[in-house]
Amino acid sequence: MTDLIISGGRTLLGSDFVDTFLSVTEGEIADIGGSRSGSAVELDARELLVLPGIVDVHGDAFERQMEPRAGVGFPVDVALIDSDRQAIANGITTVFHATTWSWEPGLRSADNARRLLESIEGLRPRLSADTRFHLRHETYNLDAEAEIAQWLAAGRVDLFAFNDHMNSTLASLEKPQKRQRMVDRTGLSGEAFDRLVADVVSRADEVPASIARLASIARDAGVRMLSHDDDTPAMRKAFRAQGVTIAEFPINEETAREAAEGGDAIVYGAPNVVRGGSHTGWTKASDMIANGLCSVLASDYYYPAPLLAPFRLAADGVLSLARAWDLVSGGPARAAGLTDRGSIVPGQRADIIMLDDQVPMRPRVVAVIADGQLVYLTEPGRLTAPLARAAAAE
Repeated sequence: MTDLIISGGRTLLGSDFVDTFLSVTEGEIADIGGSRSGSAVELDARELLVLPGIVDVHGDAFERQMEPRAGVGFPVDVALIDSDRQAIANGITTVFHATTWSWEPGLRSADNARRLLESIEGLRPRLSADTRFHLRHETYNLDAEAEIAQWLAAGRVDLFAFNDHMNSTLASLEKPQKRQRMVDRTGLSGEAFDRLVADVVSRADEVPASIARLASIARDAGVRMLSHDDDTPAMRKAFRAQGVTIAEFPINEETAREAAEGGDAIVYGAPNVVRGGSHTGWTKASDMIANGLCSVLASDYYYPAPLLAPFRLAADGVLSLARAWDLVSGGPARAAGLTDRGSIVPGQRADIIMLDDQVPMRPRVVAVIADGQLVYLTEPGRLTAPLARAAAAE
């Protein structure tokens, strides 16, 4: 593994930006501002920001690479490799692919969840970002419980979320356009889809016990758990009592405040910040952040958003850039239990990005180092090999 030096950049160290240089050895940050190694490859970071890589705990934009149009599918490996390129180009060095396993056939079916898990496991050595599996379990998907339990116990799931979209599904049945989108996604006829929904809803009484069993297995396996779209403080308390310590997109301030007071991590979508509000008309993430009710921003459905959101927060005066960056790096790393990344500290995994921030709110990724390897570079002139430096010095 090639040693690297990053020189001359404004480096985020704790809560401050410091003009210094970093050395990277064997995939780790070895030193900050110490002595240079003559054998290392050097990256010139002058006029650039040097930041810890983005940790994305919830991203499902890869679904668009799998099925760019309803019913038009592409191989999973092709989709994941292209999604890896997108993630890295946007500074995401750790990515949790949020895979929904629902009671529906089609894109969010059992077969698709299996293919995704197997593909992620098989492709990891070829992917630049540290790629992990976030299983989003639709709680009405009762027939999947036994297999999911096996995955959890075997350590194949990196994050496990409880989702319940049944109420919104039933509401969408009354809206022809939304209903048709759901039907198209499953590949069923309208009549078959209605029968399927009715069958699933008829087993509602079985859902709470299923949640409890899976939560117990996940706790025993040491898998961090999330609950999705909590809508009351009581719901958040109930999930926390089962070891579900990450509140993902709580839909009102009262529920988010309950999560904060209980010491839970709170996730909102970075696209919400970038766009200035939720596309669903729900909670405005920047308001939650201003009130101290958000500790993590995730890409959700748009990979560029975690890169852009901290700069939007800083420009709007909500947080300093250093504190805002923690929402996309240190905060998600802590929530996911990844103690080896999220900050620039000796001994940490060398996941580092270099940004040009000259255009307000439009940072440009110049270089990405993932696990100590230079995996992305848009300005080759910033790279200097040891022999070239030696020749220039003569």
